[in-house]
Amino acid sequence: MTRPADLTQFNVLRLNARLFPVSEYEIELFEKYQLNVTELETDTRGELIPHVADCDALFVVSASLPTEVIESLSRCRVISRLGTGTDKIDVATATEKGILVTNIPEFCIEEQADHTMALLLTLARQLPRMRQSMVEGAWTRSREEANTNRRLSTQTLGLVGFGGSARETAKRARGFGMRVLATRSRRDVSSAVADSLGVEMTDLDTLLSQSDFVSLHLPLNSKTYHMFDEQVLSKMKPGAFFINTARGALVDESALAMLLRNKQIAGAGIDTFEQIDVHSGLESAPNHPLLTLENVVFTPHVAALSVESKRDNNRGGIENLAAVLSGFWPTAGHVVNPSVTPRFPLIVEED
Repeated sequence: MTRPADLTQFNVLRLNARLFPVSEYEIELFEKYQLNVTELETDTRGELIPHVADCDALFVVSASLPTEVIESLSRCRVISRLGTGTDKIDVATATEKGILVTNIPEFCIEEQADHTMALLLTLARQLPRMRQSMVEGAWTRSREEANTNRRLSTQTLGLVGFGGSARETAKRARGFGMRVLATRSRRDVSSAVADSLGVEMTDLDTLLSQSDFVSLHLPLNSKTYHMFDEQVLSKMKPGAFFINTARGALVDESALAMLLRNKQIAGAGIDTFEQIDVHSGLESAPNHPLLTLENVVFTPHVAALSVESKRDNNRGGIENLAAVLSGFWPTAGHVVNPSVTPRFPLIVEED
């Protein structure tokens, strides 16, 4: 990306400054691109709007930017999501107002794949139960439970979605000798990548009926909200395991809990929840049906995190924002709303 001459004239806000503090690496990049950044944390939309109304650009980690907030942005040129998902941003209204919405779609694909496999292995080897058996000194029970483990090379993993994180998961699963199925919305897309990874592309019903582990790798939108309801979850192979490191609201959590209690689904590994907002800033023991089940392994939306992914995230998000303020289109694939007509003309930079 072309080095901007001077961007200090622009009013740039970095939201979620308390929940996700600005790192030293971010500060280095702010200085490199001469960005004058104000850190901000607000608890309500009403508090947020007066601060953002006259900004030129926004960094956002987890804050919601609904219609009324977007409509208040009188000068904003770009909303740079420090992350991947943009389901909390009213992208349609931003597009109408000529505001680019950018993200870093590739920043944590390896971490998400690693976390998916960690949950899969934890479920396959019943590690939480083994730990509890050790604590209680219940050696006989532990051996009895372990006798139900299955060799991974005899198992099938179904990937719902076949983007970057799913492909990286497929590489890891194939290393364990697993058969891997995958499905995607556009079945007409070339299967060359799937073929190279030894992945069989199929339809969702086939995947659900044949997979011993089902893992979600989908964005959250109006089409995928509660896509995995009771009817769809019930199509899973009896005794299979369910893994979600994507978005909590892809799943009807009450239906999932019911099927787990009934042992129709053998277990689940969950990193993202719809009914638990781990980014609210409020920490207390949640009352959630999945957290009471012994056959569920859960983590607090951390699949994307690592030292390396955080640096990639910071760099990509800052480069996206700096490009727009410098008069250039960001890196190809980093604009969520590529059909937008920018408030100020942008140049497509030559490679």
